[in-house]
Amino acid sequence: MKIRKTTMEDLPIVMQIYDDGRAYMRETGNPDQWKNNHPPQALIEKDIQAGLSYVCLNSEGEIAAVFYFAIEEDPTYGKIDGAWIKDKPYGVVHRIARWPKGTGAGAFYMGWCYAQYSNIRIDTHKDNGPMITLLERLGFTRCGIIWLANGDERVAFQKA
Repeated sequence: MKIRKTTMEDLPIVMQIYDDGRAYMRETGNPDQWKNNHPPQALIEKDIQAGLSYVCLNSEGEIAAVFYFAIEEDPTYGKIDGAWIKDKPYGVVHRIARWPKGTGAGAFYMGWCYAQYSNIRIDTHKDNGPMITLLERLGFTRCGIIWLANGDERVAFQKA
């Protein structure tokens, strides 16, 4: 597997991966996390233009997963019902989705992110069992609950 920055040419495939990700979440008991076609194409385009969207390529060179990674302060992480294990600076991972041909991609891209910066924060919906399982398997600590700008609650994790 390999990680590279997402390009505008990747956009149709990336948006299909997000569509499939929304369907997968609904099928696995998580119908509320990415409702209303989140993330919108305009946001993904902005991520690509900023150089913060990445794709994970499988061994055949096909896009298997997509994610956002940045070393930045996330405003939603400023208030937590719980406690972070290490203060800032930190890297954040958001907008993760993978295709079925992306088996093993989650561990690979999370390992890549951690290799870029060894203090990573991430959050997910309480009903996103596959993501929670992955994060716990990879040694992330459940730190508490954060709230998105729209008031939605998320489970916060960190590895440092």
